[in-house]
Amino acid sequence: LDTIKRIFNQKRNDSPKVYSLHEPHVECIAKGKVEKRYEFGCKTSLVITHQEGLALDVRAIHGNPYDGHTLEEAIKNAQNNSGKNIEVAFVDKGYRGHTVEGKTIFISGQRKGLTHWIKSQLKRRQAIEPHIGHMKNDGKLGRNYLKGRLGDCFNAILCGIGHNMRLIYNWLVAQNSPKRLYSG
Repeated sequence: LDTIKRIFNQKRNDSPKVYSLHEPHVECIAKGKVEKRYEFGCKTSLVITHQEGLALDVRAIHGNPYDGHTLEEAIKNAQNNSGKNIEVAFVDKGYRGHTVEGKTIFISGQRKGLTHWIKSQLKRRQAIEPHIGHMKNDGKLGRNYLKGRLGDCFNAILCGIGHNMRLIYNWLVAQNSPKRLYSG
């Protein structure tokens, strides 16, 4: 009944709005894209290796924080999970103006102070988008069937694990497949 009262009493500009009866903690996330301006749910922070695409850290972040405020924690968690020190990170424009002490952060669209190698690595940043798409579609990151905030956290972690398992399985299949010679 409290949720129903909140729905009837909420105004257009109220800050903690209720968008869903069965999941009242859902937030409205502005995407900034023409075809899909808003998504409802919670933000997910992804740290993915640059070459292989393995998910080092996947976390659900509640409260709809600014992307740049989550950068330091995401890198720290990825370092703890992988056991490796991350020295260079390539991020999207949502992290503009934020740095992490002792780390080199390159933002897509950056123009100043770039060598040819860094420019080519920034172009590789766009290769992360398909991994995110696969996690949303194949890994069910786009639709969460688990209840509550804890369910959001578990769903994000399980999607990261499933993504890594698919990548490792595909790599193993490629290693064990016989080499075929085609005569044309």
